Amino acid sequence: MSRLTDEQLTDLIRGLRDLPAEIEWVEFKQNKANPEEIGEYISAISNSAALAGQKEGYLVWGIENGTHEIVGTEFDPVKTSKGNEVLEGWLNKLLQPRLHFVISTGQVDGRRVVVLTIPRAISQPTHFQGQAFIRVGSYTKNLKEQPEKARVLWRAFDDTPFELQPAMENVGDDDVLRLLDYPAYFDLLNLPLPEGRAGFLDALAGERLIVRSANGRWTITNLGALLLAKKLGEFPSLGRKAVRVIHYKGNSRVETIKEQVGTKGYANGFEGLVSFVNGLMPTNEVIGSALRRTVPMYPELAVRELVANALIHQDLSITGAGPMVEIFDNRLEITNPGKPLVSPDRFLDTPPRSRNEQLAGLMRRFGVCEERGSGVDKVVFQTELYQLPAPLFAISGDNTSAILQAHSPLTQMDKDDRIRACYLHACLKYVSQEAMTNATIRERFGIEKQNMSTASRFIREAVVSGLVLPYDENAAPKLMRYIPFWARHPGT
Repeated sequence: MSRLTDEQLTDLIRGLRDLPAEIEWVEFKQNKANPEEIGEYISAISNSAALAGQKEGYLVWGIENGTHEIVGTEFDPVKTSKGNEVLEGWLNKLLQPRLHFVISTGQVDGRRVVVLTIPRAISQPTHFQGQAFIRVGSYTKNLKEQPEKARVLWRAFDDTPFELQPAMENVGDDDVLRLLDYPAYFDLLNLPLPEGRAGFLDALAGERLIVRSANGRWTITNLGALLLAKKLGEFPSLGRKAVRVIHYKGNSRVETIKEQVGTKGYANGFEGLVSFVNGLMPTNEVIGSALRRTVPMYPELAVRELVANALIHQDLSITGAGPMVEIFDNRLEITNPGKPLVSPDRFLDTPPRSRNEQLAGLMRRFGVCEERGSGVDKVVFQTELYQLPAPLFAISGDNTSAILQAHSPLTQMDKDDRIRACYLHACLKYVSQEAMTNATIRERFGIEKQNMSTASRFIREAVVSGLVLPYDENAAPKLMRYIPFWARHPGT
């Protein structure tokens, strides 16, 4: 979603003026602009748009509410603040989930108007300062006081997942084939190309990538655009869902070497994305069979799995945000919008739960990710094989990050790194129906047998942390086996 051009603003205002007076997803104002009321309006209009099946709603200044006459406004959102904060930033901070609303200003019939374009609520009600609001006629009410509307709103979320909501409507046959990379669909599924345009369209419709409209034209769903767009930017509501890759100089975000925003859909652009990321990776020199060779710092399979996870498990209801890959000298961070549905401590063993089932299902069929499991076990295995520090999975605000750290000598690993490595090693062994032992820890860290006391110390640190438990506390020291904390064996 971007700011409206002068022509778009004029067309929108003329269309809104023709609406009946009691439309709950549109509110007209002249000059009144109390920040708290604006926040409540954004929540109410966002929720009401979802209830009405509208893609977005509008808060308009410069239109008289009763007559819909254009009267102009003195309200200037840029000069309006709350405390020491600019209005837009203050509102963004207090809206949950985050909304990518857009403020557009212009002249219509010689009078100044301001339009706040508000995306519909997607998978949950939009809250402001912890409260959800809804429009009842021309009034803004707390959603808690409207139980029937709340029930209908939640049903609306359940009935239409984000993937099947429209990305672009009223599209002709030729434009569908222009906008979507339909040959990639058949290539990814190893299917022969059908004969004729009708065969292409039928195949896409069968996957609900496009939906036939009542007027005989097509609606391209978010699923179709996200997976197969030739240019995501041609779908205004999804442009910010494109993957950003940023390569920094050093270990901080102070200086950027290169930044690239993906243009293609997630499926048709995945291989190119992974190749681009791997091409920016730092390298590591290793000696094998008396020959020195240069290899990528991070396992390509681990990078592939983590990028796929970021695409599939992101919270698509968070507007204005998309997956991001950040490359530093000492680490690789892959971040997606949304908190995970399972605890990061259980990523390796818990079957993945995706909030985007349609997207995940097709990505699996396309071979982008595996059919079962989250791929985290592969990531942990690969980092152990490369003798890297254990991956770190973290939640920061509304985002989830997976961090791969560059190679460092064992002597430079801190205690937290060692504990995390032991815990993930125990998880990996457990899901492989094995157990962690002193010998497996030595192998994990590359510790010589004569230094087994070092491995024992690392295990003790993990046990004290509570993340790892002895399988049998009474076993002889040489027979001790260890399991993750969530895998207590029967009888304990």
